[in-house]
Amino acid sequence: MSEADDAELRRLRWKCRRGMRELDQLFTRYLDREWRQSSEAERAVFLRLLESEDDRLWHWFMGHEVADDVEIQTLVERIRSLPP
Repeated sequence: MSEADDAELRRLRWKCRRGMRELDQLFTRYLDREWRQSSEAERAVFLRLLESEDDRLWHWFMGHEVADDVEIQTLVERIRSLPP
């Protein structure tokens, strides 16, 4: 991994800190396991996901609501399915 990649990953880790342990763990798990091999399109969806409000994220990840954006909902389900 290049220095630029490392810097981007550090920036993303900071953005993933939501103040809700459960969300923090889900996002960190995705970064650790999937980010490096994910496509540019999936990375763009993840960045859009990070722009969402915490209460919406919580409802999506807990399965109480479904995101209107199909790509975001697909990624939410994928992240939820990652083993702990």
